[in-house]
Amino acid sequence: MHSTTISRPTDVLQRAILTAALVALALFLGAATAHGETVVKIGVISDLSGPTSTVGVPYGEGVMDAVKYINESGFIPDVTIDAMQVDYAYNVQQALSAYKKFKSQGMVALQGWGSGDTEALVSFVARDEIPVISASYSAHLTDPEKAPYNFFVAADYSTQLRGALKYIKENLATTDAPKIAFIYPDNPYGLAPIAAGKEYAEELGFDIVGEENVSLKAMDATTQLLALQKAEPEFIWIGGTTPSTAVIMKDAAKLGMKATFFTDIWGADENIFKLAPEASTGNISLQTSVTYDDDSEGNTLIRKLTNDEHKMVHYIRGFASMYVMAEAIRRAAEQGDITGPAIKDALESLRDFDPLGLTPPISFFPDDHRPNMAVTLYRLEDGKFVTLGTETLERKKEWLGK
Repeated sequence: MHSTTISRPTDVLQRAILTAALVALALFLGAATAHGETVVKIGVISDLSGPTSTVGVPYGEGVMDAVKYINESGFIPDVTIDAMQVDYAYNVQQALSAYKKFKSQGMVALQGWGSGDTEALVSFVARDEIPVISASYSAHLTDPEKAPYNFFVAADYSTQLRGALKYIKENLATTDAPKIAFIYPDNPYGLAPIAAGKEYAEELGFDIVGEENVSLKAMDATTQLLALQKAEPEFIWIGGTTPSTAVIMKDAAKLGMKATFFTDIWGADENIFKLAPEASTGNISLQTSVTYDDDSEGNTLIRKLTNDEHKMVHYIRGFASMYVMAEAIRRAAEQGDITGPAIKDALESLRDFDPLGLTPPISFFPDDHRPNMAVTLYRLEDGKFVTLGTETLERKKEWLGK
């Protein structure tokens, strides 16, 4: 006699669920190793619609265009980068939510953005061992004892200011004790390099004659400038953004001030020529990357990728930031271990790494995450950045994180 097995409805349902689960798993594994390649997921936090979107959009485009190039060129053999970009509109809570989402989706590294979100995530990325390359360049983020998983590819704000002071004293000053003043917003970004700048200015022999606060949202800076005008500074630092810099420069021109202004990398980009075409002439912008009109291997590549569409300096820094991260992922892949700690170790193995000439050579160390000590000064003239020179400082231990 033959026995017949009759499947119960619950058995059929369980098998169906198991089959569906196996299919889903197969699809997942197929995505993770599509075409025989490993897919590496990174998070990208961008401000595409918030208060810093005028610079956040080009920076984010640079990051994403670099990802596209890296994938299409086979820069990392048998590896494809899946960049998960979120517009957090410069809202820290949205950045934290995006981070949690990225983490749940298997992120191994993060491209960050502003000071608020970068600061808020320092402890999270350290705990989760997720290396982040940000566009917040505060000096304390370069100290691995305080921020072990934080990196960036530009000289920090303090190094930028120190480098500019040294260049000005040695090349532009006409007296032994040139008069200098500082203008900056009263917020963490504005305050970040001031103590370091004052200390180094005094060391170099500058005569500090005043300081004023001008908001990033300022529509007028006449009151602050009148206070400084009496002291007759020869040079004035602006630690702001291009819109506030334009207000300051235009009001200074109205008052007939003769001082030369110099700004950090956010203080005067290509938009300064639209916002203050005459008032900006002769002043100085600090940059930590090349500009679009400079010659470099990276610029040649970018022009090809973008069909010669002119790109801002922020785009170039975004591209360079992702290129450096990709190099670390490539080195980790060679060791067969594409994890957060392995990518961190790879970043800390970089010695004078050249990101296609887009920035000065990059070196990170286990005990020092300063990428380099270089800043380039450009004079603003006739709608163009005219190179004055590059100042490279000594990597002094006592400056780390300050």
